[in-house]
Amino acid sequence: MDLQSITGPSFLKELNHEQLELLSEDIRRFLIENLSKTGGHIGPNLGVVELTIALHRVFNSPDDKLIWDVGHQSYVHKILTGRAGQFDSLRQFKGLCGFPKRNESEHDVWETGHSSTSLSAAMGMAAARDIKKDSNYVIPIIGDGALTGGMAFEALNHIGHAQTDMTVILNDNEMSIAPNVGALHSVLGRMRTANKYNKVKDDLEYLLKKVPAVGGKLASTAERVKDSLKYLVVSGMFFEELGFTYLGPIDGHDLEELEDNLQYAKKTKGPVLLHVITKKGKGYLPAEQDKIGTWHGIGPYKMETGDLVKSSSSGAPSWSGLIAETTRKLARSDERIVAITPAMPVGSKLEGFASEFPERMFDVGIAEQHATTMAAGLATQGMKPFLAIYSTFLQRAYDQVVHDVCRQNLNVFIGIDRSGLVGADGETHQGVFDIAFLRHLPNMVLMMPKDENEGQHMVKTAIDYDGGPIALRYPRGNGLGVAMDNELKAIPIGSWEVLTEGKDAVILTFGTTIPMALKAAQQLSEEGIQAEVVNARFIKPMDEEMLESIFGRGVPVITIEEAVVQGGFGSAVLEYAHDNGHHHSVIDRMGIPDLFIEHGDVAELMDEIHLNSDEVVRRVKLHVQQDAKQQERSNVL
Repeated sequence: MDLQSITGPSFLKELNHEQLELLSEDIRRFLIENLSKTGGHIGPNLGVVELTIALHRVFNSPDDKLIWDVGHQSYVHKILTGRAGQFDSLRQFKGLCGFPKRNESEHDVWETGHSSTSLSAAMGMAAARDIKKDSNYVIPIIGDGALTGGMAFEALNHIGHAQTDMTVILNDNEMSIAPNVGALHSVLGRMRTANKYNKVKDDLEYLLKKVPAVGGKLASTAERVKDSLKYLVVSGMFFEELGFTYLGPIDGHDLEELEDNLQYAKKTKGPVLLHVITKKGKGYLPAEQDKIGTWHGIGPYKMETGDLVKSSSSGAPSWSGLIAETTRKLARSDERIVAITPAMPVGSKLEGFASEFPERMFDVGIAEQHATTMAAGLATQGMKPFLAIYSTFLQRAYDQVVHDVCRQNLNVFIGIDRSGLVGADGETHQGVFDIAFLRHLPNMVLMMPKDENEGQHMVKTAIDYDGGPIALRYPRGNGLGVAMDNELKAIPIGSWEVLTEGKDAVILTFGTTIPMALKAAQQLSEEGIQAEVVNARFIKPMDEEMLESIFGRGVPVITIEEAVVQGGFGSAVLEYAHDNGHHHSVIDRMGIPDLFIEHGDVAELMDEIHLNSDEVVRRVKLHVQQDAKQQERSNVL
C-alpha cells in the first residue's frame, strides 16, 4: 500500500484482516527504511503497529481521543493520520515532530515528552466530555514503565473512584514476563474476553490453585521485574481494587484479539484497563534483540545490518560518560558516594558504576520526585548521593529540590544532564529552564564547565563540597577533545577565570557558549575592538570580586547563556549591578527568548534565535560605538 496516499484513518474500517496484516508489514518496512536515514524512536514504534491500527479501526479519531503517554510511540499514529509524506523531515528543523503535536494534526489531542501524564490528561478530557454531555471515547495509551511514575497512580486512583468511562491501554513491552506467567496469562485472558469474569470472580482463588506452581512463578517474577508492578498487573487484582475492569493480558500483535477486546471495552461501563503485551522492535531483528535500550531512540543506521552510521566527531568522551566515570573513579576511595537515576542508567552512562558498585546504584524507575527525596534521605545519613537527572526531567522534581534538599541544606550532588538545547527531541526535552528555577533557591550552588577537563574537576569539587546542595550542568553530546589532567582537584566555589584579556568590553559566559564568545572576541580583535572573555563557571554564587572590578572599569558587559534569559545568569548580573550601585553600567543579555524552542539541529536552532557569534559581535560593536559617542559628547561639554 502507498502509505503516503493515506489522508486519515477511516479507510481502516473497510479493510479485512488479511489486508490489515499486509498494512502492518508495509508500515514496518516504511519505518525501518525511513528511520535508517533520520534516526528516531524505532524500537517503541515497531512494537505498536498492530495496536495503533486496531485503535484507529475501533475508535473514531479525532472525536475519540487517543492520548499517547510520552509520545515516542506515535509514529504509526502519524502515518495513519496522513503524515507519511513528511517522514523524511522527522525530528529535523521545521520538519515533522517526533512526538504528538497539536498544531500538526487534529488527531494529536495531547502533547507530551514526559511520561506518566496521559491518565491525568484523559481524566480531564473525560470530565469535560461528561459535563458537556458528549458521547465520545477517551483512550490513554500508557507503558508499563510509566506506571512507576507517581502521577499515574494519582490519576488511576481518581479515575477508579469516579468510575469514569474510559479505556486505558497498558502497553506492556517487557517481554521477559511472558514465560514466567504463561498459565495464568491463559486462564485470566480466556476468562475476561469470554465476558464471564463477573460470574466467576469469587472463584478466582480456586482457579489460581489449579495453575501448576503458580506461587513460585509469581514470586520469581516479582524479583525479576524490580521497579515495576507487573507481579500485581498480571493478576489484574491491583486494578480491580482501584475500580477498573481488567482485561488481558492479550497479544498486542494479534489484530483480531485486539479488536475483539477493544470492542468489548467500548461496551463496558466505567473505567477499563486493557493489558496488551507487545514486543519492542518487532519485525527488525537488531531492535528485537536489544536488551539495554540502544534501539529505543537512535541515530541513522544501515538498514541491512543495523550498524549505526557514525557521525563525524572529535573522538572526545561524551559528557554523560565523563561525569559518570569521574564519579565512579572517586567512589573507589569514598564509600559515601552512591548514584541515583530515574530510569536513565544508559542515557546517564551509569552502567559502569552499577557494575562496580551494585549496592550503591539505585535506578528508581520513572520517579523523579522519589529519586530526589531519596537522595536527600541518603544525605541525612552522611552519604554523598549523585543524582543523575536530565534537565528537562528535573523540572518534575522542583518541589523536592526546594523542600527536601535546599531547605534542609543537604549535601546532594545533582548532575544535570542534557543542559541546554538538545536538538531533535524538541520542546519537551530542551534543558533551558534549570538555571532560572535553581539559582533563586537558598543554599544552592550551580556550576557549568567550559570543557571536559574542567568538568572532571567540577565533579571533584561537588564531591568535596559539604556546604549543602551543589548542581553541575553539562550538555548532551561529546566534549571538545581537550587534554585531561591526571590529578583531580577542587575548584574554589564561586571563582571565575579570564580566558582572554580586553579593555573595550567584557563577555561573561560559561559552558557551551564559551567557544561562541571566543570566536566573537577574535573577530572583534581583527576589527580593533578588544573584548575580554570570562569563564563564569559558577552561575551561583558569582565571583563578586571580579564583577566589582569589571563594573568599575565602566565598559559594556554582554552575558551569554544557552538557557532562558528570563531569570537566568544575565538576570543575576543585572541584579548584582542594581543592588551594588552600578546603575549606569551597560549590561546586555543574550539567551533563549521567551518561547519554547522546537526540534532541529542545535546550530540551526541557535541561528534561528540569533544566539551566535555574529550576534555577539554586532552587540559588542554597537555598545562600544555608543560608548565612544558618549565619550565624545562628554569631551565637548
